[in-house]
Amino acid sequence: MERYVFKLPDLGEGVVEAEIVAWHVKEGDVVREDQPLVDLMTDKATVTIPSIVSGRVVGTRGKVGEMVAVGSDLVQFDVQGGEAAELTHAEKEKAPATTAAVRQLTEETPPVPPANKPDDAAGQRPLASPAVRRRAREKGVDLSQVSGTGRSGRITDTDIDNHLARGASLSNGHRRVKRSGTREIHIEGLRRRIAEKMTVSNAHIPHFSYIEQVDITELAELRRFMNDRRTSDEPKLSYLPFIMLALVKAFQQHPEANAHYDDTREVVTRFEAVHLGIATQTERGLYVPVVRHVEAMDLWEAARELRRVTQATHHNTVKRAELTGSTFTITSLGVMGGLAATPIINYPEVGILGVHKATDRPVVRNSQIVVRHMVNLSASFDHRVVDGANGASLIQRVKDHLEHPALIFL
Repeated sequence: MERYVFKLPDLGEGVVEAEIVAWHVKEGDVVREDQPLVDLMTDKATVTIPSIVSGRVVGTRGKVGEMVAVGSDLVQFDVQGGEAAELTHAEKEKAPATTAAVRQLTEETPPVPPANKPDDAAGQRPLASPAVRRRAREKGVDLSQVSGTGRSGRITDTDIDNHLARGASLSNGHRRVKRSGTREIHIEGLRRRIAEKMTVSNAHIPHFSYIEQVDITELAELRRFMNDRRTSDEPKLSYLPFIMLALVKAFQQHPEANAHYDDTREVVTRFEAVHLGIATQTERGLYVPVVRHVEAMDLWEAARELRRVTQATHHNTVKRAELTGSTFTITSLGVMGGLAATPIINYPEVGILGVHKATDRPVVRNSQIVVRHMVNLSASFDHRVVDGANGASLIQRVKDHLEHPALIFL
């Protein structure tokens, strides 16, 4: 019997530790080379770590939600017979390749569902993300009783809601029952990353918010006209690509808003390039994929790249490099509606723009009440870098371009 301890390899890009999100193996499992061992979260990307040897799992180190450092023990293997003879070579030759394999899996492959557990019905574990499994545990839902409507039968949050709704309809009518129980929820995974970043942003950045309503009636007509005449290879236009290009125009007069502030060095870095982060809500949590070099794009290019990065985020195929490097962030609040918000800046950026739901509203024009298509914009700025007047002026320039969309293309 030959024992081999697999350690967390160097993940690159200065990563020194990662959080365990899900185990794919357990004690007693027989593992083949390149089989997934564990999912780890670094920054906002999930990394699947493959095995570099074949053997039987003797033990694993670390529970879901725990942080593990690069170089620390992860899995202990019992390598038998001929496989033991190859172990020395594997240790010497395959360790660097492990990092490359990790990068390939991170960039091209969504996480594989964890290996079956003994208590799974009929030996099959329902397909669901870690976040959905956690929610099912919190709600007391047995996932084997839930029908999945996602890809390949994957169970989603909506499936859990529908299951609970059906259960409520079969329960004892509308009888109200007093409850006194409590439940502690351990913050882990992406939820922990979001909490950490929001705490840093709120603690370090003195926010001020500015809210404006915009008449996008002409823009709505232009959008409808262009969508009716788009070719089969052109994406359907939402309002976001127009807003992205309007921001590029506004930054020409207000470069102080397209910047990062390093408060430890007290240095503001203004960017000529415009890399826009797009806050994207998924069933796994909030991600911010980045559309790079919007300043060099036309409307259709911006729409294509916007669709590409947001779809990759929803499908969990987004690359780690596509989740970093934004210079300004847009958060679309349209699905939820609402009149105003105070969005939190994506540190170390100095501004963020929230876009609300576009609706028809009565407004006064030329002393007459008319119905116009309106949208509210809620922006927040770092008051250390952007003065109130400059933040307001930036939003007014964006408003001018959206209300008179020809300006976007001049």
